[in-house]
Amino acid sequence: MLIRYKKNMEKIAMGLLSFMPEEKKDVKKLQQTIKEYETNSDWHLFLWKEDDILGAVGLREEDDLNIVIQHVSVNPSHRNIGIGKRMVNEVRKLYQHKYVVSATDELQQFQNKCDESGKQDQQD
Repeated sequence: MLIRYKKNMEKIAMGLLSFMPEEKKDVKKLQQTIKEYETNSDWHLFLWKEDDILGAVGLREEDDLNIVIQHVSVNPSHRNIGIGKRMVNEVRKLYQHKYVVSATDELQQFQNKCDESGKQDQQD
């Protein structure tokens, strides 16, 4: 389930976001990203919790109509079991009545995969 990021989850969130290629190996950039999620009201960070926190998904409100998925990260030992897709689909459900949900160029291909699997689930 998606839970909203809180300051006391900072280390977990930073650890998950550090798996993103653009954040990797740059601690200052990672700290700036977390600070942006904490202080910018247009940025929203959610964590995916099952028994433990396994993933993170970050969004940015572009304007009154559009919200952009800008970060999707899953703990490497829990990858390839659909957690990323579930996070994206939950974000869509959460925001579909207010925004058009899109993704950054880097995440567009992943979002397209989520679209395809969602259609298959509806057909099955």
